[in-house]
Amino acid sequence: MIPLSVLDLSPITEGGTASQSLANTLDLARHAERLGYRRYWLAEHHNMPGIASAATSVVIAHVAAGTSTIRVGAGGIMLPNHAPLVIAEQFGTLAALHPGRIDLGLGRAPGTDMATARALRRNLDAGVDSFPQDVVELIGYFQPAEPGQRIRAVPGEGQNVPVWILGSSTYGAQLAAMLGLPYAFASHFAPAEMEHAIDIYRSRFQPSAQLDKPYVMLGLNVIAAATDAEAELLFSSLQQAFVNLRTGRPGPLPPPVAGYRSQIEPMASAMLDQALSCAIAGSPETVRSGLDAFIRRTGADELMVTAQIFDHAARVRSFEILADAHRELSQAA
Repeated sequence: MIPLSVLDLSPITEGGTASQSLANTLDLARHAERLGYRRYWLAEHHNMPGIASAATSVVIAHVAAGTSTIRVGAGGIMLPNHAPLVIAEQFGTLAALHPGRIDLGLGRAPGTDMATARALRRNLDAGVDSFPQDVVELIGYFQPAEPGQRIRAVPGEGQNVPVWILGSSTYGAQLAAMLGLPYAFASHFAPAEMEHAIDIYRSRFQPSAQLDKPYVMLGLNVIAAATDAEAELLFSSLQQAFVNLRTGRPGPLPPPVAGYRSQIEPMASAMLDQALSCAIAGSPETVRSGLDAFIRRTGADELMVTAQIFDHAARVRSFEILADAHRELSQAA
């Protein structure tokens, strides 16, 4: 059975605070480590009232220091927002503090609106267009320094931090294949091109020093509870958040609402059906069968599971139920 990992957006709930959110993130990471999840990744988003992981490398340091074995990383760093040398130094420092436990996923999107992207970068002349060159430059900083090399990442050089390419379209698939890097697809919120992107990545993959064959990780929403009805109720928080975001009203993660899908416009409902088609919400039995079906359908090498659940205890319980379902499938296999 393929490994499971966790993607945490460090959600700020309505009535909650960033401090509470970050404390919950560390608590969930410790549970994930105990439950056998392979990785715990945080994502870079800016100007989002419901996400506390904007300073992603800082939150990674917080989680890595509070755990001992689970891999911790970025899913991802939006590289157009940063100079490659700065990211090399940040993740070189993380790798020096926590050897063998740090991952670096790189994304091409800004992770925010364009006005905020401008505030981050000051100009948008390069950014996205130079993404492939920036990735290569960043990887170079993790290699042992060459004689006479003038610019070095210290810490960073010689660390060989594993680099992943993230994507929600075929662009990232092509780049990951060309560079011989592992590929993580954002099917948990943009599943439309998932199968096409996987096909492109696997068919065009060129082996590299980091990876000798294709390795695909797929994002998956899993909301697990004692019953299907309870899980569907918990799922409504994420559904509300998506509708709010897509209609220009981003905010904290809202509490669940009973019968939410019956209360929204058909266009919003259709948007949820498309954006969240890679989601499993239900009882342990529903989660087990859904997980098995998704793995069989996609042939994923690893799953990156996310669960935007309002109540922290229910969120921890969801990951416990998923770990049990994964264990049962492993035993059956």
